[in-house]
Amino acid sequence: MLESLALALALLAGAGLGVIFFGGLWVTIRRGVSSERPALLFLSSLLLRMSIALAGFYFVSGGHWGRLLMCLLGFVMARFVITWLTRTWLTGRGGKPCALVPIS
Repeated sequence: MLESLALALALLAGAGLGVIFFGGLWVTIRRGVSSERPALLFLSSLLLRMSIALAGFYFVSGGHWGRLLMCLLGFVMARFVITWLTRTWLTGRGGKPCALVPIS
Protein backbone atom coordinates (compact mmCIF):
# COMPACT_ATOMS: atom_id res chain seq x y z
CA MET A 1 0.00 0.00 0.00
CA LEU A 2 2.77 2.45 0.89
CA GLU A 3 4.64 1.67 -2.34
CA SER A 4 1.47 2.36 -4.37
CA LEU A 5 1.22 5.77 -2.76
CA ALA A 6 4.88 6.47 -3.54
CA LEU A 7 4.32 5.52 -7.18
CA ALA A 8 1.23 7.75 -7.42
CA LEU A 9 3.15 10.66 -5.92
CA ALA A 10 6.02 10.02 -8.35
CA LEU A 11 3.52 10.19 -11.23
CA LEU A 12 2.18 13.53 -9.96
CA ALA A 13 5.69 14.87 -9.43
CA GLY A 14 6.61 13.86 -12.97
CA ALA A 15 3.55 15.66 -14.29
CA GLY A 16 4.59 18.75 -12.35
CA LEU A 17 8.11 18.56 -13.75
CA GLY A 18 6.67 18.18 -17.23
CA VAL A 19 4.45 21.22 -16.82
CA ILE A 20 7.44 23.25 -15.65
CA PHE A 21 9.64 21.99 -18.50
CA PHE A 22 7.22 22.24 -21.40
CA GLY A 23 5.40 25.30 -20.06
CA GLY A 24 8.78 26.98 -19.73
CA LEU A 25 9.56 25.99 -23.31
CA TRP A 26 6.31 27.59 -24.46
CA VAL A 27 7.09 30.83 -22.62
CA THR A 28 10.64 30.82 -24.00
CA ILE A 29 9.39 30.47 -27.57
CA ARG A 30 6.86 33.26 -27.07
CA ARG A 31 9.49 35.60 -25.62
CA GLY A 32 12.18 34.52 -28.08
CA VAL A 33 10.21 35.92 -31.00
CA SER A 34 10.74 39.49 -29.82
CA SER A 35 13.99 39.11 -27.89
CA GLU A 36 17.07 41.13 -28.79
CA ARG A 37 19.29 38.15 -27.89
CA PRO A 38 17.26 35.01 -28.61
CA ALA A 39 20.24 32.64 -28.54
CA LEU A 40 21.08 33.62 -24.97
CA LEU A 41 17.44 33.31 -23.96
CA PHE A 42 17.04 29.84 -25.50
CA LEU A 43 20.32 28.54 -24.08
CA SER A 44 19.71 29.83 -20.56
CA SER A 45 16.13 28.54 -20.64
CA LEU A 46 17.31 25.11 -21.79
CA LEU A 47 19.92 24.90 -19.03
CA LEU A 48 17.46 25.99 -16.35
CA ARG A 49 14.66 23.66 -17.51
CA MET A 50 17.03 20.68 -17.87
CA SER A 51 18.55 21.31 -14.44
CA ILE A 52 15.13 21.42 -12.78
CA ALA A 53 13.92 18.30 -14.61
CA LEU A 54 17.04 16.23 -13.92
CA ALA A 55 17.23 17.26 -10.28
CA GLY A 56 13.53 16.47 -9.91
CA PHE A 57 13.95 13.01 -11.46
CA TYR A 58 16.90 12.32 -9.19
CA PHE A 59 15.12 13.31 -5.98
CA VAL A 60 11.77 11.74 -6.86
CA SER A 61 13.30 8.39 -7.81
CA GLY A 62 15.21 8.04 -4.56
CA GLY A 63 17.13 5.13 -6.08
CA HIS A 64 13.98 3.16 -7.01
CA TRP A 65 13.53 2.42 -10.70
CA GLY A 66 9.74 2.10 -10.36
CA ARG A 67 9.43 5.64 -9.08
CA LEU A 68 11.70 6.86 -11.86
CA LEU A 69 9.50 5.18 -14.48
CA MET A 70 6.33 6.64 -12.98
CA CYS A 71 7.94 10.08 -12.86
CA LEU A 72 8.93 9.74 -16.51
CA LEU A 73 5.39 8.64 -17.40
CA GLY A 74 3.96 11.74 -15.70
CA PHE A 75 6.51 13.90 -17.52
CA VAL A 76 5.48 12.48 -20.92
CA MET A 77 1.79 12.82 -20.06
CA ALA A 78 2.37 16.49 -19.23
CA ARG A 79 4.02 16.91 -22.62
CA PHE A 80 0.87 15.74 -24.38
CA VAL A 81 -1.34 17.94 -22.21
CA ILE A 82 0.79 21.07 -22.75
CA THR A 83 0.98 20.36 -26.49
CA TRP A 84 -2.80 20.02 -26.64
CA LEU A 85 -3.39 23.17 -24.59
CA THR A 86 -1.03 25.31 -26.66
CA ARG A 87 -2.43 23.99 -29.92
CA THR A 88 -5.96 24.69 -28.70
CA TRP A 89 -4.89 28.18 -27.66
CA LEU A 90 -3.33 28.87 -31.06
CA THR A 91 -6.27 27.57 -33.09
CA GLY A 92 -8.95 28.87 -30.72
CA ARG A 93 -9.46 31.98 -32.81
CA GLY A 94 -11.82 30.89 -35.55
CA GLY A 95 -10.26 27.46 -35.97
CA LYS A 96 -7.29 28.76 -37.96
CA PRO A 97 -3.73 28.87 -36.64
CA CYS A 98 -2.66 32.38 -35.74
CA ALA A 99 0.78 33.93 -35.66
CA LEU A 100 2.70 34.05 -32.42
CA VAL A 101 2.09 37.33 -30.66
CA PRO A 102 5.08 38.50 -28.62
CA ILE A 103 4.54 38.92 -24.90
CA SER A 104 5.09 42.52 -23.87
